[in-house]
Amino acid sequence: MSQSRHRARPEGACRDRRDRSGRLRQDRRTGALSARQLTAELEQVFLQQADQCERTGSQLYADVCRRLAREPVVADVVRDDRWDRALQLLGGLHYLALRDGIDPWGDPAAAVTEHADWLRGFVAEHGIQTNEVQRSWMLLPCFLEIVRRTGTEILDLIEIGPSAGLNLVWDRYRYRYENGGWGKADAALELSGEERRPVPGSLWGFVPWVRRRRGIDLSPLDLTRDEDTLLLKAFVWADQQHRLERLNRAVETLRTNPPVLERGDAAERLPELLAERQPGALTIVVQTAVTGYLGERAERIVGALEDAARQFPLAFVWTARPAPDVHDYWGLWVRIWPEGEPFLIEHAGFHGQWLEWLGEDE
Repeated sequence: MSQSRHRARPEGACRDRRDRSGRLRQDRRTGALSARQLTAELEQVFLQQADQCERTGSQLYADVCRRLAREPVVADVVRDDRWDRALQLLGGLHYLALRDGIDPWGDPAAAVTEHADWLRGFVAEHGIQTNEVQRSWMLLPCFLEIVRRTGTEILDLIEIGPSAGLNLVWDRYRYRYENGGWGKADAALELSGEERRPVPGSLWGFVPWVRRRRGIDLSPLDLTRDEDTLLLKAFVWADQQHRLERLNRAVETLRTNPPVLERGDAAERLPELLAERQPGALTIVVQTAVTGYLGERAERIVGALEDAARQFPLAFVWTARPAPDVHDYWGLWVRIWPEGEPFLIEHAGFHGQWLEWLGEDE
């Protein structure tokens, strides 16, 4: 699948234009990266993340990244120049703010210095947790378009990197669009956004039943536990209070009947879950914010889907760059087997805050 080569950065993250490998780049002569070299490399990581945060609506995180970019203590805490280290460190600082009530944003360098040992452990232990339930607003039209095209009424869902299951319970939320709404009127959470080209109102008449919902995650969170919920909140950008409020309502909704989250590598676990499919439903596999973390495993996942599609009908929804030179938003792609080819159905903001419908009109 050619689109998988153009992977967007999750959560608005930005990889160095020189395409970092994610490991320390070693000096050819010495075989090691000096502290001074690492600080210089991290400066680029943090400055590029600052630009991306600014474009995605977080001036606070943009400012903090720029202030930390040249601080030697950052290199001591994160230990390498991987492209996602800035977001991990910001998540650690936000965790401390939420748990302990401190303000790390006024003088972030002092906060990193004071809590260096704890932050070093946090960065080493916790990868970025995707957390944006607003993405359900951009996903719903994709699911309903699949239902329209296939005529199915029953769905089984498998999500890769499932945001603690928040987007696996998309059918429990209420939605507003220019041409109508969808979902239960008494839902605890209502989602809306900007439509740059509206979704056709004809889709709102389709109401599938979700029979089974499962997610695959290297480190799944259990949102029935307050500790795991706190970790998820820590990776919401601290100056975007509306996102935290949405998350609280989504957690309330999920806790009524949580989906099953499987621990493991998606490239290994997905074939096993697909082999357990039962007749009577269309399986939809979904992958959004984890796109940038998969690397070569993305091709193995596509291979598993193609193998499984030879036996049963299957659909895949995923995010990727709509073109190689596009870095500021996603394309949402859909493929429906057995005979369908991939097609681009939407453009959308990284957090699902806007969409541009590219599918069929009324």
